[in-house]
Amino acid sequence: MQNPIIKVCNLTKSFNQNKVLKGINLEIQSGEVIGYLGTNGAGKSTTVKILCGILSDFEGEVNLLGLDIRKESTAVKHRIGYIPENALMYEHLTPMEYLEFVGTLYGLKPENIREKSRQMLSLFEMLDYANTRMITFSKGMKQKIHIISGILHNPDILFMDEPLNGLDANAVIMIKEMITELAHEGKTIFYCSHLMDVVEKIASRIT
Repeated sequence: MQNPIIKVCNLTKSFNQNKVLKGINLEIQSGEVIGYLGTNGAGKSTTVKILCGILSDFEGEVNLLGLDIRKESTAVKHRIGYIPENALMYEHLTPMEYLEFVGTLYGLKPENIREKSRQMLSLFEMLDYANTRMITFSKGMKQKIHIISGILHNPDILFMDEPLNGLDANAVIMIKEMITELAHEGKTIFYCSHLMDVVEKIASRIT
């Protein structure tokens, strides 16, 4: 068997005296869609923030793509995508301005950013709003932009934390199809949710 693309050994995390994560062990292979299931407050978002290199104060070992997240978090971050549940964004920018900013952070060429942004905005029925200030957008519209920004740089691993919040039915179907397609391309999807009926329809494994 090939080396796991994500390997977690005895992951433990406490906030003050409250132990949120208690010795988690995971091995995830390339192309898997992992459903990370738990009630609100169970530590799903905390796990994802550790795996993404956002939280560094933890016990245990975490390796992604063969890299130690503590020692090589910058290298890891360039190869992963993260779609949080409630992300902040620069709402006074337009979607195109925001995606150009995100793409530049990942070192993408300007022409490639614009081309892929237009493709993704069209797919999510947002192209007509490409140059509209996002401060006027609904929660669902903003979530679509978050999703696009998370996959713009073609990450090897995509972390999704309750990504369907605020989306309309058509967008939900599109996201589920996109997850399946990305997995077929060999991408690894780490999908967090408290909804069993959603996770069991998209995940190849639930933990």
